[in-house]
Amino acid sequence: MKQKTEKILNYFKKNGGIARFSSIIKAGFHPDTLRALEKEGKIEKIARGLYRMTHYTFGPYPDLVIASLQAPRGIICLVSALFFHEATNEIPGYVDIAIPAGTRANRIKYPPVRFYRFSVKTWNAGVDVHQAEGHEIRVYSLAKTIADCFKFRNRIGVNIARDALRIAVTEKGIKPLDIMKYAKICRVHKIIKPMLETMI
Repeated sequence: MKQKTEKILNYFKKNGGIARFSSIIKAGFHPDTLRALEKEGKIEKIARGLYRMTHYTFGPYPDLVIASLQAPRGIICLVSALFFHEATNEIPGYVDIAIPAGTRANRIKYPPVRFYRFSVKTWNAGVDVHQAEGHEIRVYSLAKTIADCFKFRNRIGVNIARDALRIAVTEKGIKPLDIMKYAKICRVHKIIKPMLETMI
């Protein structure tokens, strides 16, 4: 049993301390081993079909990973994406997730999540895939995120959008042309263009 326990814990470590029930079973582990570890307090169930190690030093983005695993069609957006790209001083209280308009949002108890519905065109634009905590997560590029922040400025705050635009151009080296490309898709180019002109 000890050997089985070590093997499954190593599997968790390889996956950044977080694993789905389906992937654990697929990897050849028995549900009884999982239940035993849960009883011992070595792992805990954090959502339906999702487990994490209790004594594990996670990287900087465990909430983004946990939310992404529960919302497979979701894309990390807005303030959460700014946080990921280190383009804001804001510490998000929620994980911001974009889903296509007309689709149903998954019920997520943990972490706190805010869903935003994007038109299919804007939802598909500017998506990057990153590795975090041993998992793939989808996050909008910084240039696309800037455009999204202006699109949703009334919900997240115009100052957050303005500050992020300044950081993107002056500190992160994002080209104004790239921002404008997404600004046109999001129909906020008339708002962003004069701000960019004062920076160039």
